[in-house]
Amino acid sequence: MDRREFIKKGSLAAIAAGAFGNLTSILPSSFTSQTNYDLVAVKGGEPDVMFDKAISSLGGIKKFVKKGQTVVIKPNIGWDVVPEKAACTNPKLVSRIINYCFEAGAKDVYVFDHTCDNWTRCYSSSGIESAAKDAGAKVVSGESEGYYQNVSVKNGKRLKEAKVHELILSSDVFINVPILKEHGSSRVTIGMKNLMGAVWDRGYWHSNNLHQCIADFATYRKPDLTIVDAYNVMMKNGPRGRSKDDLILMKSLIVSTDMVAADAAAAKIFGINPDDIPYINYAAELKAGTKDLTKLRINRIIM
Repeated sequence: MDRREFIKKGSLAAIAAGAFGNLTSILPSSFTSQTNYDLVAVKGGEPDVMFDKAISSLGGIKKFVKKGQTVVIKPNIGWDVVPEKAACTNPKLVSRIINYCFEAGAKDVYVFDHTCDNWTRCYSSSGIESAAKDAGAKVVSGESEGYYQNVSVKNGKRLKEAKVHELILSSDVFINVPILKEHGSSRVTIGMKNLMGAVWDRGYWHSNNLHQCIADFATYRKPDLTIVDAYNVMMKNGPRGRSKDDLILMKSLIVSTDMVAADAAAAKIFGINPDDIPYINYAAELKAGTKDLTKLRINRIIM
């Protein structure tokens, strides 16, 4: 029985019950006393509180954001969908990250995405625009081609160049905040796939080996932090979803400096072996990050 058929037979609750256990098996007990972690996985809290635990475990936000720096935060804001349907990153998480950046002394914090649906409606319906502005961030459109600059992807196999949003190019700190969900073209969308919202011509990726292009771009500019929202996880009908019946409440969060590792860990939470996701394999082969989680220092926190 394939995964889609398994889900159709009403087994979402069973997946939710065992999902975090999929990550448990790759956390050697010898890592429990470490303090210099490569990845933190948190379960059982609200998105903002789980981030509190995760960033503390990684050494605090000041390890990543310095006084006077500019920060760009790239959530998934791709769809004109309310937060309760979990097509976009949880606004509570985005707000908390912004708060931390300013507490660390950031000069400016920007939030943007190149959306799929109408950008003004996406920003509004997702709750991210109001949450970001209330936290003091500057919310910027990704809709105009004029915001993008052509760059060379030197290590790309299929993607040799791309037009990248100027905020990615100019900011001191880059924080990637994807939401974990099913995707019809790539099986799952997580950190590397979320970077499609940082470029202008996504159509090229879809028509020129999507998985390879995702991996290729992961070699261009690696985020300083990848923060995976796995609070409400869309298990089917992604990436936009149809109803709340597509979701399971996992109350999980993954944070890492290694985007490939974050995607591999999130795939396990979703219930998929990272080896079965081509773009994770390709990215590891290109040395964009580590997919072998047994080689990493991982802290697993249950609240």
